[in-house]
Parts: sequence; structure tokens; C-alpha cells
Amino acid sequence: MNRIKGKNIVQSGVFYSIVAFLLSVVISGIILAVCGYNPFTAYSAILVGSFGSLRGIAQVLTQATPLIFTGLAFTLAKKASLINLGVEGQMYFGALGSALVGTMDLGLPAIIHIPLAVLGGIVFGALFGAVIGVLKVKFGSNEVVAGVMLNSIATYIVGYLLNGPLLAEGSPVAQTERVVPSALLPRVFPKYQLSIMIFIAIVACIFMKWFIDRTTLGYEIRNVGISPKASETAGINIGKAMMIAFCVSGGIAGLAGANQVLGVDRRLISDFSPGYGFNGIAVAALATDNPIGVIFAGIVFGVLEAGAMEVNRSTGIPVEFVDVIQAMVVIFVSAPLLVGELGRVKNLFTRKTKASAKEV
Repeated sequence: MNRIKGKNIVQSGVFYSIVAFLLSVVISGIILAVCGYNPFTAYSAILVGSFGSLRGIAQVLTQATPLIFTGLAFTLAKKASLINLGVEGQMYFGALGSALVGTMDLGLPAIIHIPLAVLGGIVFGALFGAVIGVLKVKFGSNEVVAGVMLNSIATYIVGYLLNGPLLAEGSPVAQTERVVPSALLPRVFPKYQLSIMIFIAIVACIFMKWFIDRTTLGYEIRNVGISPKASETAGINIGKAMMIAFCVSGGIAGLAGANQVLGVDRRLISDFSPGYGFNGIAVAALATDNPIGVIFAGIVFGVLEAGAMEVNRSTGIPVEFVDVIQAMVVIFVSAPLLVGELGRVKNLFTRKTKASAKEV
């Protein structure tokens, strides 16, 4: 029984994710050493910067929140065998939707205004995701190319609005007016930027796991991803499933934008994202496209992002070092056969060791 359980663990995505992450840490450490830096000093600084204080923990979760949303957005689309590289643009449009609602003084209580502002982000993100869906389903466009191009369109549109119609009065920076108090997301710790959106992100991942595994629509999306031809034969509307996947994926990405506007920056600022949409791909990869795994993968990358600040401040090691780790994670997770071979080598070595011990 233990043997079977052990086999399942080795064959599971969790095993490959852990091994891939450990390999990325080791290889990145070697690269650091070759460049003349002490990898142990770097990793120690990351841990201290992330968990050495309440501020560090809050920063980890603040960085993890948008990454969980963007990772989940990419994961959901991947379930339908769709590569949604437009997550960044959908996040920008989601931020725009939340800013439009959040900066308006509607005279509403917070219990109504906050959900409306968040809903604005979801709707705008979903609509921008639907654009890729229409191009894919109706015109046969490649979703990867469409997503990348629409990212630029989204950032340019938001940039134009922030430098023109939505520019805060007298502001030298491209940004909106501040979000009105009734639309601000409550913060977990008053002194830090971490908002209650971290809990919404966790709930969203749990809900998506249930949605994909337990609902008819989730079943259709999953089967379209496994075999479109078989799904069509079974009577599943492939175009409908793809459109829904893109809309829901865009809506989740919009939540990442809503979090930044209503909880972190408390206004929409030009170029507010350091690449959360693209980093979400790495999060989804480490999670092996499992919605629950996205929570833990997002926190891992949150640790790297938060720790990078401490690394640069206390050691002088370039913050780009963290990007190297993230890139290595994607490389190793994308090469499960390599990880599998390493596992087989380990098993072979273990068997030989046991055989030698018996002979002795």
C-alpha cells in the first residue's frame, strides 16, 4: 500500500513542482556563485526579508495576491487548452473598470460601493477577455498572438486615459484621483498595503477547483481541453466553452487589477504592474495548472518578490536574480521528462545501494 501511495506521489504534479523548484534554486545559486556572489547570503536575505517581520509577511501576501489571481486566470484558460497571454491586458482593463467606479462619489455605503467597484473590475476584465474569445472562435485567430497584441492595446488605452480624461487635477504623474473612502478595500493590517483581497483570492481558487471538477460547465471546459473532437462528438459546444473560459479567465485577471486600485495603490497609476500578468504564467506552471496549487505557488513567488527588496538592500545583489529563479522554475516545470529522468536515476541508485548492502 505504501508502495502504491509512494508511486502516486512521484507521478503527481506536486512531486514535479517541488523538484522543479528545488532545481531552480540550486541552478540559480550556481549562477550566483559563478557571478561572484554568495548564494547562501542571497537566500538568507530573501527569508529574512519575507518572514523576519510582520511587514515582511504582509509584503509577501501583498505581492502574492495579484499573482494568485493572474495564475488562476491562466490556469482556467489552460483547462480548455487555451493559452491566455492576454492576462496582463485584462488586468489593466479590470483596474480601469474598478477605478471608474471607485473614484466616483455615488453616495453609497461601503457595503454596496466596494462590491460595485470590484464588479467593475471583473466585468471590464471579462469583456477584454471576450475579445480574444471572439477572435479565436469566430475568426480562427491564434489566441497567443491576439493576447500579446491586445496587451499593448490595453496599456496604451489606459495610458491615454490617465494622461488625459482621467488625469488627477494638478497631478504631474499619470494617475486618477484617489478612490473615495466608501470604495476602499479594508486592509488586514492598517499600516500595510495588504487588503482583504488575499482572502478573496484564496476563495476564488477553491471555488474554481470545485467549478472545474463538480459542475457541468466545468466538465465541458475540461473535456474541450482534453479532446475537442471527442467533445464535439459528445454534443459539447466547443465555441461556447472557449468563450466562457476566456470571459471567466479575463474576469479573474480583472480582480488582480481591482486589488491594485482599490486595495494597494488606492488609485489607478500608469504602469502599476511590474508584469503580474506574465508572472502568473510561472505561478500556473509551478502549480501544474491546479487551482489549489496556485495559492501556494503564488505565495512562493510572493516570497521571492518581497525578498528581492531585502536582497538588493542588504547584500547589493541585483534584484534581477529573482527573475532568474522564476525563469528556471518555468524551464524545469516545462520539462517534466527531465525531472522524471532524475527521479529514475535516483531510484536506480537506491536499488543498487540496497543490492550492495544485501551482498555485504
